[in-house]
Amino acid sequence: MRMREFSEAIPKPMVPIGYRPILWHVMKYYAHYGHKDFILCLGYQADVIKNYFLQYNECLSNDFVLSKGGKHLELLGRDIDDWNITFVDTGLESNIGQRFLAVRKHVEKEEMFLANYTDAVSDLALPDEIQFFKQTNKTACFLGVQPRASFHVASLDQEGVVQGMSHIAHSGNRINGGFFIFRNQIFDYIKAGEDLVSEPFQRMIHGQELVSYPYNGFWACMDTFKEKQQLGELSSRGKAPWEVWKA
Repeated sequence: MRMREFSEAIPKPMVPIGYRPILWHVMKYYAHYGHKDFILCLGYQADVIKNYFLQYNECLSNDFVLSKGGKHLELLGRDIDDWNITFVDTGLESNIGQRFLAVRKHVEKEEMFLANYTDAVSDLALPDEIQFFKQTNKTACFLGVQPRASFHVASLDQEGVVQGMSHIAHSGNRINGGFFIFRNQIFDYIKAGEDLVSEPFQRMIHGQELVSYPYNGFWACMDTFKEKQQLGELSSRGKAPWEVWKA
């Protein structure tokens, strides 16, 4: 309901920013840093995502030359010609933890792999987070970002008397911004039926196997129609920080 007319017509990752869905923007971001093997954990309206790539039109986001009365098309840039995309049906009602288990066989030979909710964008220098994670030798890492909401956090004593109040962005707290890095041992922490963050993350916290990479740069999610408009405006003005491939 928060995405208005988009919620019933298409799955959330296909909500567009400019000419392309946010899913494409996230994948383009990873491809810019050399990560071009993708596994899409599909569920709700999986056919929409499959058909999008099966009927992909590179002309929408690349310059091209049309000649011979439209008979000859020369692309001056390419998008996904060197991407490898695996489409996996991970269940209509599955939570994130179960979607991970469903694609385990596709990453079981990888020491580490990246993961994303595909509902947020950032100008994070991805190699920096990866290097940070490698040095920790832990099992999992997520991007820790400062919340952008306009809420204020209050600290109370036992009687409920307010001891202090500050904007949530200045509270020192961070939220899970996605942009995960996992070692293959992550699957040992996920049991049947469990979501990713609730039980598995708690087990890793107990074993000190979970770290967060703090980041203060640009990060924005697309949970509401207003946020979709804001991201679209940045893209249309050519001032989209997450479009690192244009830098």
